[in-house]
Amino acid sequence: MALAVARQPYEVREVALKAKPKEMLQVSPKGTVPVMVLPQGGVIEESRDIMLYALGLNDPERWLVGWGPEQEALVMRNDGPFKTYLDQYKYPQRYDVPMETAREKGLEILMDLDARLTKFPFLAQGWPSLVDICLFPFVRQFAAVDPNWFAQLPLDRLRGWLAFFIEGALFEQIMTKFPLWESGQSAIFSDGSVIYSPMD
Repeated sequence: MALAVARQPYEVREVALKAKPKEMLQVSPKGTVPVMVLPQGGVIEESRDIMLYALGLNDPERWLVGWGPEQEALVMRNDGPFKTYLDQYKYPQRYDVPMETAREKGLEILMDLDARLTKFPFLAQGWPSLVDICLFPFVRQFAAVDPNWFAQLPLDRLRGWLAFFIEGALFEQIMTKFPLWESGQSAIFSDGSVIYSPMD
């Protein structure tokens, strides 16, 4: 989403983490996604850092306005404790933690986010910003585990906030499905707004 908003061109390589291409492991041995290889040869291995890079080049929607320690702390909580509770809730068979316990712990964080939306319709200000974009995909996953349960929670502000993003044109634009990349195949590019192949 940040690359699209910043209108930065890039080549897309969709990979299967069960069969990681050697080219991916050569540039990023830790083998996680996303990975962004810069034109100069540098490598960025974290979503937030890719977003900061793209928006540092061009930020027409002012997503970086208001970015600071408080927003950074929200993202750290999201990427740390909330991600842990989300995984325990989504995949209870993988953990010794009861699903209900993980769900309640995650709900405490969601309640805090809902309370934060009393001042502004978004988490930092009156328009979407980087902190919203960092958090909403995780809230979306949490809500999707049991949509009926989530729909009955006293989280009206948070549900409206989430709907703004997942029903928006930008989200639809970037949720394109790609074939798995293999060595030697034709490249798929984005100019920051349109996905195309060289033959288009």
